[in-house]
Amino acid sequence: MTPAVINIVSAEQVGDFRIRLRFDDGVEQTVDFKPFLTHALHPDILAWLDPVRFAAFRLEYGELVWGDYDLCFPVIDLYRNQIEHHASLDSVA
Repeated sequence: MTPAVINIVSAEQVGDFRIRLRFDDGVEQTVDFKPFLTHALHPDILAWLDPVRFAAFRLEYGELVWGDYDLCFPVIDLYRNQIEHHASLDSVA
């Protein structure tokens, strides 16, 4: 059962685009952000494929963020390790 409120308590980069996250209920996930970033259509998201820029993440109020919330994900998606693009190219016409 997923807790009502989930916070990230630690984040450690463990690969070029992989981050190990620990949540306040003890659950740990290693999330690979590369598939999400490489399938993005927007140039502002693709810009985070720069390894130096990607590595500049931080935790703020229990959330994982980059820049001024330029890139962030719902905590529940990170908890479930499900950060995929769901739209197909056909729907972007």
